[in-house]
Amino acid sequence: MRPGRRNLVTDVAGLRVGQAGDVRVKTGVTVLLGDAPFVAGVHVMGGAPGTRETDLLAPDRLVQEIDALVLSGGSAFGLDAAAGVVEGLRAMGRGFEVAGQRVPIVPGAILFDLANGGHKDWDEAPYRALGRAALAAASEEIELGSAGAGLGATTADLKGGLGSASLVLESGITVGALVAVNALGSAVMGGGPEFWAAPFEIGDEFGGRGVGRHDPLAEPRPEAKLGQSTTIAIVATDAALTQAQATRMAVAAHDGMARALVPSHTPFDGDLVFAAATGAKPLPEGGYEALRLGHAAAVCLARAIARGVYLARAAPGDTRPCWQELFGRD
Repeated sequence: MRPGRRNLVTDVAGLRVGQAGDVRVKTGVTVLLGDAPFVAGVHVMGGAPGTRETDLLAPDRLVQEIDALVLSGGSAFGLDAAAGVVEGLRAMGRGFEVAGQRVPIVPGAILFDLANGGHKDWDEAPYRALGRAALAAASEEIELGSAGAGLGATTADLKGGLGSASLVLESGITVGALVAVNALGSAVMGGGPEFWAAPFEIGDEFGGRGVGRHDPLAEPRPEAKLGQSTTIAIVATDAALTQAQATRMAVAAHDGMARALVPSHTPFDGDLVFAAATGAKPLPEGGYEALRLGHAAAVCLARAIARGVYLARAAPGDTRPCWQELFGRD
């Protein structure tokens, strides 16, 4: 395997990402948009998820393809971001056709960033407008770190952020990950600077610090209050997958989250992974390519999580330091 040209989820041809944020509120929205409708699945392993339209991603549902996926800050308020994306897609003539109408299908997930030092004194929550703005900004380039849904994200000890990474398999199939890192756990070992994801780092994409040391007997002592976390992610491929196969790829990708965040999948995170498949390339025969897709998705997600934290930037009012502040000049 090797990283894609951009080392971003948009190395999967036919996918674009748009982002919008409000630095005063310290929150934002990230949208994954397909040039055409695509197959998707989802798997939730956290105990406190916040989602929209995830039930229709089950393999036995009527609609087998969707138009976009949304990751948003804002806790329950952030679910409105998908409504803004739906409105924008309808204006573009996109959506599932029924009774002479176009109904865009846009599942989404939210993270909790209401206690991150930003101003939350709105009369009207900003997420619907942010969703529509993020859709309008969709492109193949992605700003990482303090951007989009990761703008106000935090972890146990550092600022979180928006991360992405990609791999191209020997078969030519591409896999990518996109994640908003807002975890109850930590992305670094023993207080840092080394990342838990270090064994999977390619080059120095998140600092090249190697593997650190940690106390295997230490118990987690999270500073965040219960229910104030959640890491939400998308793994994507250009392979032709059914919804059932996409769901299995999402399941496998959670291994990457567990490798990069300790602890992860707690009762107080809403940890979730969407999977997206554009269908441009058939799966090679033999049955093992689905296994390789799951492995690549997990590796990409672990790397993307570390990149999101590594590239976060300091801002006034932050409640956590960022990695670059503490370790960037070493």
